[in-house]
Amino acid sequence: MMTRNMKLFGILAIALILVLTIVGVTLTLNTAYAETTTDSTQTTETTEQPAQDATGSKALAAAIAIGLAGLGGAVAMGMAISKASEAIARQPEVKGDVRGTLMLGLVFIETVVIYALIVAILVVFVL
Repeated sequence: MMTRNMKLFGILAIALILVLTIVGVTLTLNTAYAETTTDSTQTTETTEQPAQDATGSKALAAAIAIGLAGLGGAVAMGMAISKASEAIARQPEVKGDVRGTLMLGLVFIETVVIYALIVAILVVFVL
């Protein structure tokens, strides 16, 4: 029963991450399209068009990067928690050791996701 609930939670977490990624990409593309249509009605120089295209591409790349990092982090955390629960169920006397190792592993997984967020922010605002 416990593993079934964990699998369902993992599937729901993956679905939520995918939906958020799709919404972010859609909003990014709509914003880029709106900027392109408003600029095409006005007389502008041709040098501004590549900059707007690059902004949309950067936002799309950042959305995909953070979406994939979040997806990978959610799957990895789900697997780690599942295995830790199984280990504690098999040998309850090593609960403290397993819990400490689990927390350390979760910290490392979350650190990778935070690094992906920082890279996505740098891509959008710096590059």
